[in-house]
Amino acid sequence: MAKRLGILGAGRIGQVHARAIAQSRDAELAAISDPVPAAARAMADIYGCSIRTADEIITASDIDAVIICTPTDLHANQIEQCARAGKAIFCEKPIDLDSARVRDVLDIVTAESCPLMVGFNRRFDPHFAQVRAEIEAGKIGTPEMAVIISRDPGAPPAEILTRSGGIFRDMTIHDFDMAVFLMGEMPSEVQATGSVLTDPEIARFGDFDSASIMLKMPSGSQVVISNSRRASYGYDQRIEVHGSKGMISAENQRPVSVELATSDGYLRPPLHHFFMTRYIDAYANELAHFIQHLTAGTAPQPSGRDGLNALLIADAAYLSAQTGQAVRLDNAG
Repeated sequence: MAKRLGILGAGRIGQVHARAIAQSRDAELAAISDPVPAAARAMADIYGCSIRTADEIITASDIDAVIICTPTDLHANQIEQCARAGKAIFCEKPIDLDSARVRDVLDIVTAESCPLMVGFNRRFDPHFAQVRAEIEAGKIGTPEMAVIISRDPGAPPAEILTRSGGIFRDMTIHDFDMAVFLMGEMPSEVQATGSVLTDPEIARFGDFDSASIMLKMPSGSQVVISNSRRASYGYDQRIEVHGSKGMISAENQRPVSVELATSDGYLRPPLHHFFMTRYIDAYANELAHFIQHLTAGTAPQPSGRDGLNALLIADAAYLSAQTGQAVRLDNAG
């Protein structure tokens, strides 16, 4: 029997997950909740689901799992409510902006024995996932150094910036998770610098729009991360991992992968300009993974602990950027 899912939040991420559920043979969208009635009605009309309040979805006997796509400051409470109601949970990152609060949430999830998956969609990008698979297969030997480049075409609106937790907890947190995913270990030391180069308004929020981070792993391997809130040429997403026997990389993706060569030189189409199109396959694969494990009764990944780990690295990066000193990760939480 198909699993019945409810979505909290009918914004752009909620819409993405609703499409993924509609494509699944093992799940159906049973209900949607959103404080904006028009947004909930639009999704209900498309997918034929009911409109309910968040509390009604969480406590409903006919809902097997809840997809949390609400603002960050609602995640922790909603995860706890879902866990106590016996629901499987998929929650967009982060669980919360405070690591102590995240630990409390994970204690409740563990006590209630409820599956919890955190939405680090980039693990499910076909290109990045293939890099991980080749590393695990030993194709490049032991990973020694990695470079992760993540640059957005522009900063989010001010109302998002003020609630997001800043560049390290909002943007770089994906790269922190990817670093652990690729290298297979948590960093022991974090060195970060940040600047405001694209918009002076960002400094008013106590944040950065440009950042460089180096992670040192217990094995001695290193990861360098480059972030910017402004890439005039499109959505820049690249990774490279160097190992004892070779190197593997994933290049930028384009909506159309062609190359024109003339006497004027080589010309390629522009990059994707939005994360929703660049990672469309990743979002679909991510929710398919959640549904697969929900059906099998097994634990999905990334777990709540993975969400906490990425947040701890982000906290250490902020401390390093503020003090100008490297931060031992075991002192960051």
